[in-house]
This record gives sequence, C-alpha cells and structure tokens, in this order.
Amino acid sequence: MSPYPDFYPSPQHLPFNHESIKHLFQPQFAEDDPGGEGVWLLVRGSELLVRELELPDGDLPGGLSGESAVYIGRWQGRPCRVLPVSRQLPVPAGLTAEHLQSAEPKLSLELLSLGALGAQVLHWEKNSRCCSRCGGRMERIAQESGKTCLACGALHFPHIHPCVIVLVRRGDEVLLVRKAEWADGRYGLVAGFLDRGECLEEAVAREVLEETGIRVQNIRYVGSQSWPFPSQLMAGFVADYAGGEIVVEEKELEDARWFAVTEMPTLPPKRSIARYLIDTFAVS
Repeated sequence: MSPYPDFYPSPQHLPFNHESIKHLFQPQFAEDDPGGEGVWLLVRGSELLVRELELPDGDLPGGLSGESAVYIGRWQGRPCRVLPVSRQLPVPAGLTAEHLQSAEPKLSLELLSLGALGAQVLHWEKNSRCCSRCGGRMERIAQESGKTCLACGALHFPHIHPCVIVLVRRGDEVLLVRKAEWADGRYGLVAGFLDRGECLEEAVAREVLEETGIRVQNIRYVGSQSWPFPSQLMAGFVADYAGGEIVVEEKELEDARWFAVTEMPTLPPKRSIARYLIDTFAVS
C-alpha cells in the first residue's frame, strides 16, 4: 500500500511544499546550529540515504566527513544537517538509497519532502560559492537565506525558477504531451519556464502554442508546487481550447495528443501538480 494519499485537498498539500512537513520540521538558519548530535540528511545526487526508511543519527556512517554539512533546522525536535555525498562513493553499509523522484516512493511523504528540500539547499550552496557579478568569495548573511560578496558587496539569494504547467481542455478531451525521456507510455502536461517580460498567463499561452500548435483561452490559475529538481516553482493552470491543430515541437516533445477523459494513458505520479490538475479538472 502506498504511503501517499489518493487525493490532496489543495496544491498546497502536495509533497515538496512546506505544508507537508511543517508539523515535523522547524527551519532555521545555518548559524543557529546548536551543536551536538542530531539527524543526517545524506543527499547523493537525486537520492536520499536512509536507514530502514528513517534518517540516520549519531556518528556519520561509512567514514563520511561532516565538514561540508549545513544545518537547516530541527526535524522532530532534533538538529538536522544536510550533507552532500559523492555519487562516486558506494552506499555505506546499513543504508539504502531512495530516489527523490521515484514514481512510487518508499519514503514517507514528509521525509521525501525534507530530502528534496535538502537537495535544493545543497544546489544553492554549490552555486553560490562565487559572486556572479565579480567572481568574489561569498559569505552568508546572518539570519537570511542569502549571501553577500566580500569583494563587491552584491547580495544574492537562492535562485527559484518559475515555471508554468497547464491542463488544456476541449470538451471531454484533454491535451497531453510526452517527452522521450519519460517512462514508457507516460504522458503529462505542457510546461515550461517563464520568459523575461512575461506574466504567468502569457507564458501558458506561449508554451502551449510553441510546443503543440494549439491556441488557448480562459486561462485560470489553480495553485503551485515547489519542485526542487533542482530549484523550480511550478505554477498550475487550466485553460480551454481556442483553436489550431496539433503540431509537435520535436525538439521538446516526442508526442502530443487529445485524450478522452475516459481513455487516459499512463499519467504522472499523484505526488505532482500535473496529476493534481488532471484529477481535479479533466472533467469540466
């Protein structure tokens, strides 16, 4: 049996949003590390290393060094530190690697979300070592998530990249697309990054037209989901068909089709805002 619900009351309750861990996790700043033992968030690429599906605690396993660990807050009241683990290293004895983007995760919803947050923290740490303005060394801003350049004084904050994702409806049909790298037979929704000078609704119309040749109207915002792979925010929309025939943008997609809501293909996992939009709004 899956540890995940069949349906979420709103996009806010989806995995990877803070709502899913707020009852277990108290975020804090790196300089607030109280010292002493705690739990380890061991991130190995897109995997979380766990012991019997729980976070390891006490001494670091397998001779790992905690030199580059970052304190991120308290997990179930205990200090929690995230540590990058090289993908070149074998998984330490006693631990297993659980993929954070698995279609059927074994991890609890809360631990999956915490692991993804840890991966996002490490992504920012890796990409904020030097100032993008002058190349100078960066240091943390006290009680902030950002950093400042010691050479030119520029301020930098974690880069969150806004994306749109949209369910397009035409009567009792929905527009679904497929990328070549997805699991066999799986279809999802048109999605893409916001461009400069665009509002979210304009990005929706552009992405659908560019990728499928379809024009849309009545674009309505539904909700959003943090997507820390590595650092996106997915803004979800529903739109209605306004015209056009499908022309697949082959650089982006392998296929695009109209599917009757009664004859759907394999869909994205329920932990995603794509599936939330389909499950909630596929039927008018």
